[in-house]
Formats: sequence, C-alpha cells, structure tokens
Amino acid sequence: MQKPQFDEHLRMIEAENFDEAFLKSRILGINSEDSVINSNHGPVKWEFVNVVELRLMDVLKDGLEIHSQVREMEEASHYINYVHNQAASMQLSARPTF
Repeated sequence: MQKPQFDEHLRMIEAENFDEAFLKSRILGINSEDSVINSNHGPVKWEFVNVVELRLMDVLKDGLEIHSQVREMEEASHYINYVHNQAASMQLSARPTF
C-alpha cells in the first residue's frame, strides 16, 4: 500500500489584507483539487487540506527568497539525483517542440 502523499504549494497572492489573502488562498487550493486514475488503475484524489502559512511581501525583487526547507535524507545521492532530474525535466518541458 502506498503511503499518503502531501503536495505542498507556495503561491504568490495579491491581496489588500490578511482576510482577503487567506480567502483567495483557500479558493486556489479548493480549485486545484483533482481525481485521477493512477498507472495501477486505482483512484487517486488530490484534496485540499488548508492554508498553513501566509507571508507579507513588502517588496518583490529578483532573487527574493520566499521559501526554504531543510530535508533530511538517508542517502544524499538520492536527493542530489532527484534535484538534477527535476531540473533537466523542467528545462526540457520549457523548450519549444518543432
């Protein structure tokens, strides 16, 4: 049996105040819910849980850090390979096809 997975997203929200930002964040999450069939022909449901954090951004500037997370891994090489594969995949999908 597969372990539960949680897909966390960090998004920019333009809002006048906390309440508006919280509401817009929840609406985005709810609208992102999805149900699909996996490769084993089983149902997979991505269900919004809740908003866990809002950060006020006074200024948007190039290189501004908006999220940082430390992950502990059993094998450093597994994480390093994962990061390289994700970067390569992102680069390939961003290139136009001819």
